[in-house]
Amino acid sequence: MSAVITVTPQRHTLALLVDNEPGALARVIGLFSARGYNIESLTVAEVNNAAHLSRITVVTSGSQQVIDQIKALLSRLVPVHTCVDLTTTAAHVERELALIKVVGRGESRVEAMRIADIFRARVVDSTVTSFVFELTGSPDKITAFVELMQPLGLAEISRTGVVACYRGEQTL
Repeated sequence: MSAVITVTPQRHTLALLVDNEPGALARVIGLFSARGYNIESLTVAEVNNAAHLSRITVVTSGSQQVIDQIKALLSRLVPVHTCVDLTTTAAHVERELALIKVVGRGESRVEAMRIADIFRARVVDSTVTSFVFELTGSPDKITAFVELMQPLGLAEISRTGVVACYRGEQTL
């Protein structure tokens, strides 16, 4: 009898430099869609106006073999200049921004403020019945904050998605 070995998919953060042109993002996204790969987080912004380059940060999950295949396929796309897996290549920093609305009165408002203080969340809007908190940090930190706000009247969440860069002197 042979043993079945299962490989647990691991979370990977991919950083790409692409031409800032119409359709570039669609080609990247299309590659994931065509192969049935899930995108857990996606951020895109122009990072070099003179060179017309944008940076795409994609968080996805898969075995190392799947991630290597994704990187190889992405590297062959015409608008892609650079594609690296930050998770395995070097030390890096990941952050995400979230706006979290909590609706409530009385003790739940007080408790929401206590928790926000612990997480260093800023109040960016306040009414008699609601708060909107701004929180920056790792995706795990934001998820933990959201879970604690659930019983206190969590009403709405808006997350930017992960942005990441190398630590130290290394650059993309």
